[in-house]
Amino acid sequence: MSRVGWLRAAVLGANDGIVSTASLIVGVAAASAATSEVLVAGVAGLVAGAMSMAAGEYVSVSSQSDAERADLARERAELTAQPEMEREELTRIYVARGVDPDLARQVAVQLMAKDALAAHARDELGISAATVARPVQAALTSAATFSVGAAMPLVMVVLMPRPALVAGVSIASLLFLALLGAVGARAGGADIGRATLRVTFWGALAMALTAGIGALFGTVV
Repeated sequence: MSRVGWLRAAVLGANDGIVSTASLIVGVAAASAATSEVLVAGVAGLVAGAMSMAAGEYVSVSSQSDAERADLARERAELTAQPEMEREELTRIYVARGVDPDLARQVAVQLMAKDALAAHARDELGISAATVARPVQAALTSAATFSVGAAMPLVMVVLMPRPALVAGVSIASLLFLALLGAVGARAGGADIGRATLRVTFWGALAMALTAGIGALFGTVV
């Protein structure tokens, strides 16, 4: 399940990279900019977007990490001050999950004898080694997946002749989005057709709006 979560996060990051960078490229290209200018704008969008994703993810996950540390510190103090009450609390958690009261008490006693803090962190707070917040890892992953997605429309800028740039980047980006939407839906067990249609629709809308703005300002200038 943790691999599925990481895959879905990676797909979402790549989707963001494709949509934002392709929209920027299409908008600049629609303003009649030269290919070199479009490429510079796209690269700048990739770098800015990747840094923004990394910074946002780092701040968000750092806040989660701070909250987890505070919860663990409070739980550690409670285990030291009132171990019996904490044992009963753990027992009630297991009973609420359907375990027989006597068996639940035995499980609580044995788990707390081995590692009381780990038992309460996992079953009371929902914190485990697999779910613990890792700010640096989250930031690097977000930046990397965004960059991979953003690189796709940038490659099309290099390959496409200038007259076909807007159409070529738009079509290729929508195909990339459809593919990633299908992968994300498959990983999450969702309806592939609906997920693919949703992501391509919003991607097409974003590119259409930026193309319109680029063409409008390009004509005015």
